Amino acid sequence: NLLLVRRGVLPDGEAYNNLRGEDSMSSKNSVLPQSPLRIAIIGCGGMARHHTVAMLRHQELGQIPVVCEPSAETYARFAVLFNDVGLTPPPNEPDLAVLLREHAEALDAAFIITPHVLHHEQAGACMEAGLDVLLEKPMVMNTVEARSLIEIRNRTRQHLVVAFNGSLSPQIRTAVTMLRSGELGAILNIHGVVWQSWNSHTQNTWRQAPEIAGGGFLFDTGAHLLNTVADLAGEPVIEVAAWLDNRGPAVDILGAVMARLASGVLITLGGCGDTIESCASDVRVFCTNGILRTGVWGERLEVQRAGDADLTPVEVPASHGAWEQFMRVCRGEIENPSPPEVGLRMAILWDMIRASAQQGGAPVTQHDAEQLVKSEGAVAKI
Repeated sequence: NLLLVRRGVLPDGEAYNNLRGEDSMSSKNSVLPQSPLRIAIIGCGGMARHHTVAMLRHQELGQIPVVCEPSAETYARFAVLFNDVGLTPPPNEPDLAVLLREHAEALDAAFIITPHVLHHEQAGACMEAGLDVLLEKPMVMNTVEARSLIEIRNRTRQHLVVAFNGSLSPQIRTAVTMLRSGELGAILNIHGVVWQSWNSHTQNTWRQAPEIAGGGFLFDTGAHLLNTVADLAGEPVIEVAAWLDNRGPAVDILGAVMARLASGVLITLGGCGDTIESCASDVRVFCTNGILRTGVWGERLEVQRAGDADLTPVEVPASHGAWEQFMRVCRGEIENPSPPEVGLRMAILWDMIRASAQQGGAPVTQHDAEQLVKSEGAVAKI
């Protein structure tokens, strides 16, 4: 589905001040710059096929020696991508434990593109097996799992990159640089909105099963909104008021969020997952000396400074997407733009949103979100 293709608790400040964490370290199994990265694809569904089409165009950067997909029918659809370009499809090992035991020595990394509830266990297992990991968003289901993956990353010294299109895009990286430099002045307000005909495209799928998905539209497509706005803000969210509306299904379809940063910056977020056939976003950062406009996937970057008649595009370097940035991180060419601390940051914000929504929109703090997660008995299993 092309629409779905476009759409992933520390003390206050810690998740922001340590965003690079230990992930600037060199992986113990780093590959030579001229060697294609050997990547196992874990999960061969629609998003995996989307990423693989792009990867097959640049086989000099990465190759796929083996995949892990429990559904024979899904694997058959995935294999067609290789047949279409005259390549032999990689073998499928449906059991991840077997794949890691038999193939880890011949691999450099794993790209995990599976239902959200599986992310923590699978990413942990791959890092324990000595592989760098590119993990689809949202990184995990909650803050307990997020902290656990950070501990595993630190202990195994493997790279863990969360596949947030925004944080991995040159548009958002450039926007963050501009905002931190002060050239647009102080940030006053941030407003972001994302919309998609998500409900109709996800009915009768795991994405509307809360025990598997962890949330609905605002945790799935909306994860890009939460992450990109947090990335642009660059400081902790200290208070949240939120409302979620399921409109019948078992997960959220609509969402409205108001938040306050530690510096006093005000944030407003909106998510609509039940509109006409579409998938788009708009993010604005209002500063004392200018206005910056981008999107949750980093699909644009425009700036309007004092005296300008309108927004004008900002030139940024070209990029082949999240997987290319991951390969550059593995080769030591760039610092990890989207480490697991980014996933923790989003998990904290999502838990605050849930805590407020469960109280009818009452303002909540990070402590309130911690109590919610504790009451749910969240654990991290490997």
